[in-house]
Amino acid sequence: MTATAITEMNDRTRDIFRVVVESYLDSGAPVGSRTISKAPGLELSPASIRNVMQDLEELGLLAAPHTSAGRMPTELGLRLFVDGMMQAAEPSQQEREAIESQIVDQGPVEDALRATTSVLSGLSSCAGLVLVPKREPLLKQFNFVKLSEGQGLAILVSQDGTVENRVLDLPIGISESALIEAGNYLTARYGGQSLSQALVQLDREISAGELAIDKASENLVKAGLVTWSRDPADRPVLIVRGQANLLEDSNINDLDRVRGLLDELEGKQEIARLLDNARDAEAAKIFIGAENKLFSLSGSSVIAAPYRDGEGQVVGVVGVIGPTRLNYARIVPMVDFTAQSLSRLLK
Repeated sequence: MTATAITEMNDRTRDIFRVVVESYLDSGAPVGSRTISKAPGLELSPASIRNVMQDLEELGLLAAPHTSAGRMPTELGLRLFVDGMMQAAEPSQQEREAIESQIVDQGPVEDALRATTSVLSGLSSCAGLVLVPKREPLLKQFNFVKLSEGQGLAILVSQDGTVENRVLDLPIGISESALIEAGNYLTARYGGQSLSQALVQLDREISAGELAIDKASENLVKAGLVTWSRDPADRPVLIVRGQANLLEDSNINDLDRVRGLLDELEGKQEIARLLDNARDAEAAKIFIGAENKLFSLSGSSVIAAPYRDGEGQVVGVVGVIGPTRLNYARIVPMVDFTAQSLSRLLK
């Protein structure tokens, strides 16, 4: 079922489907035929409306949560509505000002990202998300410490004072002097470079036979650089704000879903990988419910848009996460505007 199915509906079916979805997104409650019959411009009896709703249910676009209840859109129905019927509303002047007030060219970019994520969370009543630009640390000092036979600790001190440790395999029988030599060589030879730059230079020097250290130290130097240079891609930095919004206005039937969503947010790496899928989008990208296996239990939606640096390169993603019952028409343009504002900051 795609957006082309909208054009295949007759006017009556399309109008009833639209009213059901919009009413559900507004109230969170299943919508009955009597409520729909009161919508302006329909002029249909509840019986006629029930027949159309039954047809929509058979198509998998609507569902009845229990017998004799009204209908609510399925995730398939929400996707069809978002892609083919939704009329997005531009952010209000107040919303624009609230977002732009946090995006100021003062202090670290991360501070602006955190503040922007918080205000986006408040405006959308969702949890705000931002994938921080990946920046490789610049090397200042590198040491190796032997933990046991065959295992050691690589200690990296970056120029901003950050200290991080990584466990790595050591060649059996490597001496303490080789560990010291490898650390001193890295510090002296590649200080001030990014890790990927250092790795490129190291490969070039090995090929040219220019390394003035023994083979054991050479292997250790390369193992250390490889460990660190791959790390930023494996550990994307994700800022999450406003998780408490997910608990507000949740009825008792939603609590298990919300708990599942909060658990997913604790495992930031999986959410970050999902956001990474929005990097190639031109505008906001929408992930609805079980379309992504990450949300198969919690039934959540993510709206995310990429933001760019001064060279037009995508450096991060900003968005929100919440229940599938979101005001997509309002929040999608809001996320787009936030991404555009962040791009202006980074130019």
